[in-house]
Amino acid sequence: MQKLVGAGQYQTAEPNHFAEHLRTESLSVGTYSIPAGGVDDQAPHHEDEIYVVTAGRAVIVTPDGEEPVGPGDVLFVAAEEPHRFTDVTEDLALLVFFAPPYSGR
Repeated sequence: MQKLVGAGQYQTAEPNHFAEHLRTESLSVGTYSIPAGGVDDQAPHHEDEIYVVTAGRAVIVTPDGEEPVGPGDVLFVAAEEPHRFTDVTEDLALLVFFAPPYSGR
């Protein structure tokens, strides 16, 4: 068992901050933070991804459309699917699960 202290809490170190909290052979877990008014500049990833919104409000945009998100929402984004958070009205903190582990892109 391993407790991930601080996972999912807003990280204020820099805009669009990603902090990895755990890496195993099959998955990785981190926190992605975007400040209110910030711009999400991420590119599609090679991994399947689950986001858990732990704080803040925004809109996620994918080829399928737009969806407002807030605390408690859980989102699945398939590998290589373009996606971006827009209209970040409150500091956004996302607990992010990657499978396989995040490769850096």
